[in-house]
Amino acid sequence: MKLKKGDKVLVIAGKERGQSANIVRVIGKKNMVVLDGLNLVKRHRRAGQPGKGQIIDKPMPIHASNVMIVDPKDGKRTRVTIKRGRDGARERTTVNSGQVLK
Repeated sequence: MKLKKGDKVLVIAGKERGQSANIVRVIGKKNMVVLDGLNLVKRHRRAGQPGKGQIIDKPMPIHASNVMIVDPKDGKRTRVTIKRGRDGARERTTVNSGQVLK
């Protein structure tokens, strides 16, 4: 997967389309990402021994194909390619501008 935790992405499909957020968690086996403050659902938490129950907002995962990485240089969405250097290290570069993403 070409996305990493901390990347800024733009949602291109679904109910959150057009909004941007940072990646909080990457689920590689299912090819999904969890975004900060997007795709929230309400979950009911059972009451503990002395306390009360509550309703919390929980971010749910979005499939990686429904988000696009945002180029830090100009703030527009772009594609990413992964190239290997001479030492074998993987390096991510944007396809349009050629700028290295960190």
